[in-house]
Amino acid sequence: MPVLPELRPERSLLERWARFTHRRRGTVIVSWIVVLVALVFALNRFGGEFSTEFSLPGSESQRARDLLEERFPSRAGGDASIVFEAPAGIETARPAIEATLGELAALPNVAEIESPFESAGFISEDGTIARAVLHFDLPLRDIPRSTAKGVMSIADGNSTGDLTVVAGGNVIQFNEHPEIGSELYGLIAAVFILMIAFGSVVAMGLPIGAALFGLGAGFAILGILSRWLGFPDFSAQFAAMIGIGVGIDYSLLVVTRFREGLHAGRNVEDSVVIAVTTAGRAVIFAGLVVALAFMGLFVMGLPFVAMLGTAGAIVVVLAVVVAVTITPAALSLVGHRIDSLKVPFLHQNEGIDESSVWFRLSRAIQARPLIYALGSVAVLLALSIPILSMDLGFTDAGNGSANLQSRRSYDLLARGFGPGFNGPLVIVADFAEGGQETIPAVQEAVAATPGVARVFPPVVNPAGDTAVITVMPTTKPQDDATTDLVKYLRGDVLDALDTNGAQYWVSGATAGNIDAATRIGQRMPLLFVGVIGVSFILLTAVFRSVVIAVKASIMNLLSIGAAYGVIVAIFQWGWFAGIVGVDKGPVEVFLPMMMFAILFGLSMDYEVFLISRIREEYLRTGNTEIAVANGLTATARVITAAAAIMVTVFLSFVLGPDRIIKEFGIGLATAIFVDATIVRLFLVPSTMELLREANWWMPRWLDRILPNLHIEGPSEHGPVTLPAAGGK
Repeated sequence: MPVLPELRPERSLLERWARFTHRRRGTVIVSWIVVLVALVFALNRFGGEFSTEFSLPGSESQRARDLLEERFPSRAGGDASIVFEAPAGIETARPAIEATLGELAALPNVAEIESPFESAGFISEDGTIARAVLHFDLPLRDIPRSTAKGVMSIADGNSTGDLTVVAGGNVIQFNEHPEIGSELYGLIAAVFILMIAFGSVVAMGLPIGAALFGLGAGFAILGILSRWLGFPDFSAQFAAMIGIGVGIDYSLLVVTRFREGLHAGRNVEDSVVIAVTTAGRAVIFAGLVVALAFMGLFVMGLPFVAMLGTAGAIVVVLAVVVAVTITPAALSLVGHRIDSLKVPFLHQNEGIDESSVWFRLSRAIQARPLIYALGSVAVLLALSIPILSMDLGFTDAGNGSANLQSRRSYDLLARGFGPGFNGPLVIVADFAEGGQETIPAVQEAVAATPGVARVFPPVVNPAGDTAVITVMPTTKPQDDATTDLVKYLRGDVLDALDTNGAQYWVSGATAGNIDAATRIGQRMPLLFVGVIGVSFILLTAVFRSVVIAVKASIMNLLSIGAAYGVIVAIFQWGWFAGIVGVDKGPVEVFLPMMMFAILFGLSMDYEVFLISRIREEYLRTGNTEIAVANGLTATARVITAAAAIMVTVFLSFVLGPDRIIKEFGIGLATAIFVDATIVRLFLVPSTMELLREANWWMPRWLDRILPNLHIEGPSEHGPVTLPAAGGK
């Protein structure tokens, strides 16, 4: 029979809450339903839309964009390219093209259309490909999704056997991906995994229901806050990815500990108390670490990254709240029926079983700890090798699925006009202090710059104090040569000219991406130091061990390194890229930063769950060897199930069309798989066996100044006899 910690005679706040959720379970559940209904009502009444804006305060590209929004709004909004291909010649298809442009002009928010028949350089040299440009009267973030869908629908509707019409540009690219969908496959997989783990339909359903409940509340809160905060357009997918994973995992751990209590002979109330004060306490701490890691993204100075981190933190906090409120209330309501509707041959008890495969594995590792430790590190380092050639950048429509209009538009433009036409640079001129006469000299200098394919005539606003000069590079947007061109234009061409009071800034989407990459490179060390430092302090305070905290940080970095390596191999080198549905390209410049924050937090989940149980056993037995074996045995199955759910949920997002989401999905799935298998099952027990009592080393001076944030069940002075009274 499993050995559980005895309850303390004094009642902690968490224990009092656990007993409240048991005795007022109906109140807790009804209150949550009322809150969810209120959130849905508020969403319908006050909800906003997710933003497609990419802002970078303080950068040159952002200053230019702000100036255009103020003085030249028709050139500050989002743009869409309409690309036409007529094998028989664009002139022969002119009536159909003009009819298409007429339909587009009637759409809401279309401020101006540059026709291929009125603008020089908009028809390819062979006369078979033409481009038109739609300028909108709203900033990119404010253009309704319905307008973008309307552009794509008109393009599709006017394509015939003689004329191909496709839409591209930032407006289209940001609006052609579904906000939600592939996560359904992850949920279905989670159902089967939980069925195998618990062997009971009822036990399986509780974590799934809790995760969906928390995710529904999270979506509502994000939708309401989006009225005032600029959450990125793929926040819904990101929140679903994180929310489903942690939501199921956190409630899964509470349900597991509850079942362990029942199987050990406890009554329902005391089993709820054990679950909340042990697994629930670990969930609270783990969720705190994850949320703090997300909020650490604010140091990057990128609003869209900060908002994405905020979205992640919101769904994680809600998953924690659900796990310690509605989950124990539901467990109390279900009671001994938690094992109802058993699945033949799959039902298992919880706790420490010395005949289990996990106990035998722990003993095998402890018999040869050095071999397992070195082997684990070798595998992790091998997976991390591709990092040495990581190429960071911003992918574009050319890396998307060939089924997307933005990708087909990209390919046609590159074929007809050259790759640089997919990433035009925009030079914005400010003539508030004069200097209009310098435009010809600037045009001439820019046109003579190596790497420039074409400079279009300037477009001046009605007030005459602002102008836009469009520059087409010879290289594609994500090419290193394009980055060099932007830096050269800014530092060696424009700065060297006598502009007589006029200011010239290089902007556009490509220049904005370059500015963002520079900012991220400058701020990354702050994020790494901050997240690792805070996590180290919290782990030291919880486990009263400097060694445990140092090991956890190093092992998490190894897991993250392995994930980075797999991403480079697939998305940059092209290994299995066809299976994943992407083309080779750079790793998204903000991906390592985002993944570090996410994975360092999520990896801490399993560290906390495993080490807290090991320390619980150590405080009970005083023997590290037995504590490691018992702790691994008690947690291995639940950690494996939790990780399997996370992996399948993350991998389900690979089925969607968005390349960035695919990168996140594969990276997160890899790190969680590695962390829950190589690290938690082999590396942690082997290193703890090697270090033995040194695992718990803590300087006295540090022990005095750090608060004691214990998360294990038993008292540090040993077990206490459980009072005879108990709930039902």
